[in-house]
Amino acid sequence: MSPTSSASPSTAPAPGSSLNAARRRRELAEAVNGDIVDVLVVGLGATGAGVALDAAARGLSVVAVDAHDLAFGTSRWSSKLIHGGLRYLASAQLDVAHESAVERGVLMERTAPHLVRAQPFVLPLTPLVSRGQASLAWAGFRAGDTLRLAARTSRATLPAPRRLSAVEARHLAPSVRPDGLRGGLLSWDGRVTDDARLVTALARTAAAHGAKILTRARVLEAGGSGARVRDELTGEQGEIRARAVINASGVWAGDLVDGIRIRPSRGTHLVLRADLFGPLPAGLHIPIPGETNRFVLVLPQGDGRVYVGLTDEPVDGDIPDVPEVPESDIGFLLDVLGSALDVPVRRHDVVGAFAGLRPLLDAEPTRSGEETRTSDISRRHAVLTSGEGVITVVGGKLTTYRRMAQDAVDTAVEARRLRAGASTTASLPLVGAAAPDRLGALPAPGHLIRRYGTEAPAVHALAARDPHLNDPVLPGHPVTRAALLWAALHEGALDEDDLLDRRTRIGLVPQDRTAASAAAREALDTATTQPA
Repeated sequence: MSPTSSASPSTAPAPGSSLNAARRRRELAEAVNGDIVDVLVVGLGATGAGVALDAAARGLSVVAVDAHDLAFGTSRWSSKLIHGGLRYLASAQLDVAHESAVERGVLMERTAPHLVRAQPFVLPLTPLVSRGQASLAWAGFRAGDTLRLAARTSRATLPAPRRLSAVEARHLAPSVRPDGLRGGLLSWDGRVTDDARLVTALARTAAAHGAKILTRARVLEAGGSGARVRDELTGEQGEIRARAVINASGVWAGDLVDGIRIRPSRGTHLVLRADLFGPLPAGLHIPIPGETNRFVLVLPQGDGRVYVGLTDEPVDGDIPDVPEVPESDIGFLLDVLGSALDVPVRRHDVVGAFAGLRPLLDAEPTRSGEETRTSDISRRHAVLTSGEGVITVVGGKLTTYRRMAQDAVDTAVEARRLRAGASTTASLPLVGAAAPDRLGALPAPGHLIRRYGTEAPAVHALAARDPHLNDPVLPGHPVTRAALLWAALHEGALDEDDLLDRRTRIGLVPQDRTAASAAAREALDTATTQPA
């Protein structure tokens, strides 16, 4: 169904898209020691789920596995921004910048307009921002608008940047220190409601096209013709045979295939309560002292929280499943905040923090022999084939997941001579997608529409059966008990962590996680007694 379809809203999930414990058990049993499939995908972050969708939409048989859950790794730790590539213009990576702008437009206008919308940002011109820096930033924003035009993204989708008077800047950024404020610069970029929800939509859309989406299935070893996997819930092992194996495991890609050199970069965000800032109509760009083209972002989330990030620090040694946030990152972000805000933000105001690891391809040393800073490493992606025939897609970023997936499947189709057509994902709506006018007419609360799109009435309808399900999980938080039940019935959530850390983001604040645990357990118990 296209985003412009006029069909009436359904009270059921998109056909074939429901992921749940029963479907997982059935399809895992079918995949292990079963018939050979066209494509086996390892990793179910944005890129892996995108690969599964791209391949399935071409008519290929697909099994996609992950040792943990959907969006367990890097894909849930982003700034929630769908970037237009402005930063890459500054480093003369014109192809990466254009690709980012194109993919941003695809998400905003065709494939996921329910999840990706325009986000305004104010760069306040405080005394710490020189006139030269302001001129450079303004030139960059104008260049970003040129990228929008080149990508054929509508002006209605992304408004033009403009200069702000001091009064306008104070209106949009009331928490900025007023002393010496001489105005601001307003720019726009793409913003996803929730990066983990985007991955869930990708996986469910792939499932609707016939892909088997199998979480808690760990690959123990892989080759060009399949992999040995272990069911992490039962401990049972078996083989999944495939004509092509695509490694989309991000920062862990080198664990599966020899010769992949990843240089992870840690991006840390703080979680603060929104009432600390007061009204926050726009996000903020706060320049990092001593840097010409790097900013700390203040990102209102619409759920009573604000994210502040991010860092860009190299990570050495073993790669953890969940990166820890060092105090040095927290201190750095608080210091940058303090350089611009009138509101004092102290360590005890930080109610949560998270860090993600960017899967950057290792760069060659500079001519002086020094290693390239991770902030300067190219965000280009690469598709590599090992001697055993495993195809690895790595690098890139959340915004360009779709193009990364397309390139990986193109490589598999050519190398394995699979019978498949060209990619269709640039025009294939994800589960819940619809044009803004149709979304606005849905009979459901706005906070549900922003997370579920055309499925919002179905989520809302759960409460018609039991008004208790309409209760918020936490006071003042938009997630309801119905949303938790929906996640267990249709979004593949198998335990409390899936519900609180990925289908919702309640778990980013430990205090909130504790308060919501009972509701999560109740949803899982209820799901076992209801038909999916």
